[in-house]
Amino acid sequence: MDAGCGGALLFDHSRGARIGLPEAVFCEGKSAEILFSLLERGMDKESPILFTRLSQEVFESAPQNIRVAYDYHGLSRTAFVGQLPRKKTGSAAVVSAGSADARVAWEAARTLEYLGIAVDMYEDNGVAGLWRLTSKLEIIASAEAIIVAAGLDAALASVLGGLTGKPIFAVPTSVGYGVAKGGKSALLSMLASCAPGIGVMNIDNGYGAACAAARVINLLNQKIETGGR
Repeated sequence: MDAGCGGALLFDHSRGARIGLPEAVFCEGKSAEILFSLLERGMDKESPILFTRLSQEVFESAPQNIRVAYDYHGLSRTAFVGQLPRKKTGSAAVVSAGSADARVAWEAARTLEYLGIAVDMYEDNGVAGLWRLTSKLEIIASAEAIIVAAGLDAALASVLGGLTGKPIFAVPTSVGYGVAKGGKSALLSMLASCAPGIGVMNIDNGYGAACAAARVINLLNQKIETGGR
């Protein structure tokens, strides 16, 4: 099989041992032919692979054996055959400002699910109606890591950052009119947040936020396994 069919594209199966995060395939920009080859090769439940940014159109045109084997989620554009073993401790909360942020928020949630991390989703918590957030704050803050997905002025990240000391990973989304500039205003707002210690991801990078949260939760589990050392 030549490189044009995905034959020279090698899965990094040792990544999990190195950094605690397994292989994932970014599908956007790859041809359907290459993706079908990779999906075929990624059907081993013993070495699960996460596929991100896999469009519903491409997935629905895949051979039937692929479509039947994979757990595909159209909104998040993610697919996997198997998940990693469930973590013994630690959970994450994914909080979005509005339903327009759902693709990014669900990409994060699905990535956490694939990584074996308990995750709860809290949608539509924009600060224009602050009561929506404050009514859920106690349960959101009970998670070991929090992911915030927000576009427009992205104020949700600063507000949450000022209300809880839990690790927060903020994802600007490409949502908004005019000066929102495809998420650039949200990105700058999060970077300029007056709430100290917020980690900011790239625009629309729900996958990256989930991996950042997973590093925190992996560390908690490692401490348990080593007796707190």
